[in-house]
Amino acid sequence: MVMQVLIVGGGKVGTYLASLLLEEHYHVRLIELREEELQRLRRELPAETVIHGNGTEPDTLEAAGIATADVIAAVTGSDEVNLVITNLARFEYDVPRTIARVNNPKNAWMFTPAMGVDVALNQADLMGRLIAEEMSLGDMMTLLKLRKGQFSLIEERIAPESPAAGKPVSELRLPEQCSLVAVIRKGELLIPRGDLVLRPADEVLALVHASSLDAFARQL
Repeated sequence: MVMQVLIVGGGKVGTYLASLLLEEHYHVRLIELREEELQRLRRELPAETVIHGNGTEPDTLEAAGIATADVIAAVTGSDEVNLVITNLARFEYDVPRTIARVNNPKNAWMFTPAMGVDVALNQADLMGRLIAEEMSLGDMMTLLKLRKGQFSLIEERIAPESPAAGKPVSELRLPEQCSLVAVIRKGELLIPRGDLVLRPADEVLALVHASSLDAFARQL
């Protein structure tokens, strides 16, 4: 069954999101109010995807298919508008999943389930935290964030002077909220079983909780 996604807001975020979802063969409808954006949107997206209207008005939402939507993403440049949209989607149309963009970090406290928001994406906060984290991780690279940034998929290359070099995985004193996912050695994928001895230049992939990043870095 194809997931039905409704996006409100046709700026850069909404357009890029729609493009990604269409590539994955989701059923996507995007609502945009601004006349000046419509021509661009219809060049970049299939014409049937773009709907001209106000995403806070029930008639527009219903014309876009909110009654059958599995997910709605409110990504306009206005926090007030995004909250109105998610509130309508959840409490008037019972959309199973609601996602809202937070433009001003000072407004983040309002984006709660009580306001109809399942997931609030605070761009400024996420970007600031990611930059600060990358500054503190040294050579470690963050590949993916999960569960609103609580967990990170990390890649770390074993240096010759690393305390982990020459040790089997079973002897590593890894933090509790950390799990090795794989080891890549000269292009070959290895399963990190207990008897696997880590070598310099091995690339270690691990899923790590934010609270355990420093402890994991010290081990490798």
